[in-house]
Amino acid sequence: MKVGLFFGSFNPIHVGHLVIANHLVEHSDLDQVWFVVTPHNPFKKKSTLLDNYQRLEMVYRATKEYKKLKPSDIEFNLPQPNYTINTLAYLQEKHPNYKFSLIMGEDNLKSFHKWKNYELILENHHIYVYPRISKGHTETQFKDHKKIHKVEAPIMELSSTCIRNSIKAGKNIQPMLPEHVWEYLDEMNFYK
Repeated sequence: MKVGLFFGSFNPIHVGHLVIANHLVEHSDLDQVWFVVTPHNPFKKKSTLLDNYQRLEMVYRATKEYKKLKPSDIEFNLPQPNYTINTLAYLQEKHPNYKFSLIMGEDNLKSFHKWKNYELILENHHIYVYPRISKGHTETQFKDHKKIHKVEAPIMELSSTCIRNSIKAGKNIQPMLPEHVWEYLDEMNFYK
């Protein structure tokens, strides 16, 4: 089984995330995409995050009708702040017959050389990169790497930050969210 790991805070998960994940699972050799809800990204302030289980609930609601898309809380019980290399090692140990790949935006590839043990990640895992409009350049070492696959996915320039700010400002963002996620956010009064 080939599993693509889509890491994120998903604060909240939106239609852009689903479009990218579904595109990858339908147009690549990946059998499934797991949305790995990260409890605390070492590069983000924790105070802006909803509770881990509330974000997991949103991912569950967003993916429940898609057989090949799965929510994952795998990082909830790992030491924090966690690094991708640790999660990959843990998953490989727990699922020795699965092949895990990373899914990341082009913007993240530009800073991939700053990740902890990025060489080891590349040695043992493939990376699927979806297009993003971003500044800066990709390190030369990643441009034609045999384990880095640029995917011709739709460019989705939605952001969770924009959605949170719009909700706070009283704007209607319902079309940007999966229906079940919108209902949950509205019911719980999140981000207001």
